[in-house]
Amino acid sequence: MADLKQMYRELVSLEIELWNGIEGRLRAEYDLPLTSFEVLHLLLRRPGLRIQDIAEEFSITVGGTSKVIDRLEAAGLCGRRANPSDRRSSIVQLTAEGQKLVDGAVKVFEDELELRIGSVISEQSVREVTTVLNTLRAAGRALDAERKARGRTPVPAMPALKQPGRPAS
Repeated sequence: MADLKQMYRELVSLEIELWNGIEGRLRAEYDLPLTSFEVLHLLLRRPGLRIQDIAEEFSITVGGTSKVIDRLEAAGLCGRRANPSDRRSSIVQLTAEGQKLVDGAVKVFEDELELRIGSVISEQSVREVTTVLNTLRAAGRALDAERKARGRTPVPAMPALKQPGRPAS
């Protein structure tokens, strides 16, 4: 029988070490926390998102997302504009300064991923591990949805992008 506890420990430890390693480089080279990079990178890849869209992408609360956007906006890296489709919400977009910052930071991010993962395992292994992780996440979400629908074990929402073991932004 597989040792699920050992697998859990390895996954969590890898996530923390990967997060800390990438964040260390982003902070050193761009003074950019990984949490902020993740949001800026999403805005680069998918312009025209609302706070709600960003929250859903990261499985965090709208309030937590709004706080991250407030910090990025105060730093001049993004801004909000009226949503032409819904006056109750706004669209978050990168500023020119945010675009410039994230363009450079993406190179550091990709370089660090290559060093920590790509140079260690084959492309085929990356695809296989990614498929397994996607399967596990989908199964966990389905279990959480089933429990929620039955009124069992409440599933707490993630309060912000910060995860256990990750330094605060």
